[in-house]
Amino acid sequence: MSSNETHLQPTAFYQPFLLSPVPGAELLGGVPAVDQSDWTSQLDLDTAIDFSKQVWGDHALKVMVLYGSLRERSYSRLMAYEAARILHHMGCEVRVFDPSGLPVKDEANVNHPKVQELRQLSNWSEAQFWSCPEQHGNITAVMKNQIDWIPLSTGSVRPTQGRTLAFAQVNGGSQSFNTVNTLRILGRWMRMFVIPNQSSLPLAWKSFTPAGRLMPSANRDRLVDVCEELVKFSAIVLPHFDLFNDRFSERQEKQLKGRLLTQAEKEKEKEKEKEKEKETNGQPAGDIPSSTASVSS
Repeated sequence: MSSNETHLQPTAFYQPFLLSPVPGAELLGGVPAVDQSDWTSQLDLDTAIDFSKQVWGDHALKVMVLYGSLRERSYSRLMAYEAARILHHMGCEVRVFDPSGLPVKDEANVNHPKVQELRQLSNWSEAQFWSCPEQHGNITAVMKNQIDWIPLSTGSVRPTQGRTLAFAQVNGGSQSFNTVNTLRILGRWMRMFVIPNQSSLPLAWKSFTPAGRLMPSANRDRLVDVCEELVKFSAIVLPHFDLFNDRFSERQEKQLKGRLLTQAEKEKEKEKEKEKEKETNGQPAGDIPSSTASVSS
């Protein structure tokens, strides 16, 4: 077990999608509903499976799954579970993060166990899948809070840089794409490789069985497309992780400074350069040169 997995739960803890009944199943006669068959196990995904095996051999793609609701029967969670099953059947090692108990983003809670768990899962992952409801025309606070807790940088390291990302949204009403568009922006901002495809499920409350499984539809097929594409893109991109992360600006910084500096160190250097410039010009801090003053007047 690597050092960044030290405090993580056993793998089975992160695979509730393999349980029967699943969390969020409706009660029928006081008993949680269970579907007799798993439709994801019948999918023809051999092309993507064979391709990934050619690239990685027996290596299992590590996928972290996030969902954006705390409701007991959360359709974004049920959607996340279906994606997790598809990826699992393609040979991926999938871990689903439960956002319950994650504090609101602030500096006081950086060492909170749920925060550390989320960050360790993100570091562990090679790819990620995000599933989020649309609320007031955009992503939920639960989803944004999880993403905000994943740092853009830890020291000089960008912990999400180079990972592949896929996502889906669920809608209570008609189909919309506001949420997936926002997730796409966030993924790019975190320097992740966001796949071209995406999934948006309308009328989510009519799309799942009482047992929490997606009913047959073109939208269900689209979710399969997205998961398959995530595996294919990961097999193409991730073996070249070092190449894609090799940037001219960072090579220059390493050559000049010996290493990549943190943002705080860069700001300190800027302040020192400003102070030196003031001393060189014999100009006290806050003063405006007379030539500048005359022009502005």
